[in-house]
Amino acid sequence: MKSKIIIFLSATLMLFSSCEDFLDRSQLTQKDDENYWKSETDLRFYSYQYYTNYFVGYSLAWGGNYITMAPMVGLLTNDDIMVNGVQRELEVTVPSSRGGTSMTGDLLDSYTGPNWNFSWVRKSNLMINRINTRMDFLSAEAKNHWLGIARFFRGMEYANLVRVFGDVPFYNKELDYNDLDDIYKPRTPRNEVMDSVYNDLKFAIAGVRLLDVSDKQDVNRYIVAAYTCRLMLCEATWQKYYYNNNERAKKFLEFAIEAGDFIITSGKYYINTDYRKLFGGDDLANDKECLLYRVYKDVADPDIYHCVATYCNMRESMSANANLDLVKAFICQDGQPYQSSGLTNATKFDVDNLVKTRDPRFEATFWNKPTPKATSAALYTCKFIDRAGSELGGATNSALPTKYAGATNDNDAPVMRYAEVLLNWIEAKAELATLGGAAVIQNDIDISINVIRNRPLAAEAVAKGIQKTTPMSLSSLPNDPDRDQSVPALIWEIRRERRMELFWEYSRLVDLRRWKKLEYLDDTQNSDLLMGVWVDVPAELPAEIRADNAGKLAVVNTAGDKIVYDGTNASLMVGYYSPATVKNRTRKFLDVPGVNVYLAPIGETNINSYTIKGYELKQTEGWGN
Repeated sequence: MKSKIIIFLSATLMLFSSCEDFLDRSQLTQKDDENYWKSETDLRFYSYQYYTNYFVGYSLAWGGNYITMAPMVGLLTNDDIMVNGVQRELEVTVPSSRGGTSMTGDLLDSYTGPNWNFSWVRKSNLMINRINTRMDFLSAEAKNHWLGIARFFRGMEYANLVRVFGDVPFYNKELDYNDLDDIYKPRTPRNEVMDSVYNDLKFAIAGVRLLDVSDKQDVNRYIVAAYTCRLMLCEATWQKYYYNNNERAKKFLEFAIEAGDFIITSGKYYINTDYRKLFGGDDLANDKECLLYRVYKDVADPDIYHCVATYCNMRESMSANANLDLVKAFICQDGQPYQSSGLTNATKFDVDNLVKTRDPRFEATFWNKPTPKATSAALYTCKFIDRAGSELGGATNSALPTKYAGATNDNDAPVMRYAEVLLNWIEAKAELATLGGAAVIQNDIDISINVIRNRPLAAEAVAKGIQKTTPMSLSSLPNDPDRDQSVPALIWEIRRERRMELFWEYSRLVDLRRWKKLEYLDDTQNSDLLMGVWVDVPAELPAEIRADNAGKLAVVNTAGDKIVYDGTNASLMVGYYSPATVKNRTRKFLDVPGVNVYLAPIGETNINSYTIKGYELKQTEGWGN
């Protein structure tokens, strides 16, 4: 977003930023509140506070609140990544507290846990109240627009809360601080809350202005539709797979498709940028894939930077790396999984052959050689830096640009993009077809997955001989021997496409939960979760053959034997990269009595705060005392 949106320095707006937690903070002062709601400009500036919470982009400075490249961020618990040779633990104990500061929607599945906090619900309810009670001068069109904005953000917040906690207290009005029955109300059933979210988003998608989509910095109807498609698909699949409620799943799937249809049929968006430039480029203003993006190094405030590209600069050690399980999931350029691909060396897992044979997103995402800088798996991610930056970083004697050596990165961040809309839409279509909806037809695939596969290639990729992946055909879907047999072939391939397209973004753990597939994280059943790419250490990493690496460097050979470098066995160091420190999770997380890793527990102090006031707040479903 533009700098005015990113930090919304309006003195008037700052009055409202103090209301973080409605259970602990006092009301807005009467004088300031009475003087504020005078124009649409006031509403616009009030709405900007939501942007940094929901549209984080690459965050600011050393913050890493969206992209998991930054090691302080908790979105590393998934089957794509291992960190320092291990899979991150899932939460299996009730925390002492789950509250405090506000939360960011896409961070609610962080391994550190989400917050039980309703401050953003309060902000939306306050905005709705003020529009209805103090702004009679608004035209009907303006009123519907701004009510739609408020209800859009309220719907987003509740959809995120429900996804994480299940049942949550539902508030659809500004609270009276003397009404303890309201403040300390019990959890509202999930279905009731999500029906309200459904209604909020229906209202927003009908009332929010279309605006000029060339201005991608203010929420418009297309952005509302894009997030509606995401959120409704998420709830639909929760209902189908976790709650086994197909009727409710159909309701939300139909709305997801409706929202996606609105964007697709508009003809306003298409994919016109190569994959690496989309994430590492310094200006997304003319990118037709971005429905919403965040601007950095804005001329109005040159101190707006981030650090995400620095974690891709080939000089920083990268402890969180893509594992072999993800690598094997990448489709080959002939549209087949590696086991059935006709491409030469498709079954080899060294980086050189992976670059040549896999979908172009592989080459655009990773460095083209193994490196010990990727300490867990030898595969270094360069997705969020431009090609020139990673090339300089990968060159031994080249000076790295200052902007890529700290928290001064200025490449823009795609926040909501057309490719995700297409993936959400086609998944919703395929899921609805399993519940009696219309069958997916080839045209559905052509305007979604095949549009993504037809993304332009960078000149650097073409020079390497990279080719676009063969379009998907419903009449000849791949027969993947690794397919989870509980998942139909079409849905499996849609999920594969999603995994490749959205790697190291917000969604993988969210996806595994909504599909009820956390068993994919079981590293005792899947050794690929704890291995990296194939390396010939003496040939490709000769500098690692040294005395101080004895007992540290290791590979797993084709027989499955782990070979640890002992200072004398360099010739044997050929296999899947696997540091000697690699180990399984220490805590069991599936089928543990009193533990439900699909929904987050609330803290003991959260429950006690109710008890002290004479009310009852129940623990999350599936969590013991």
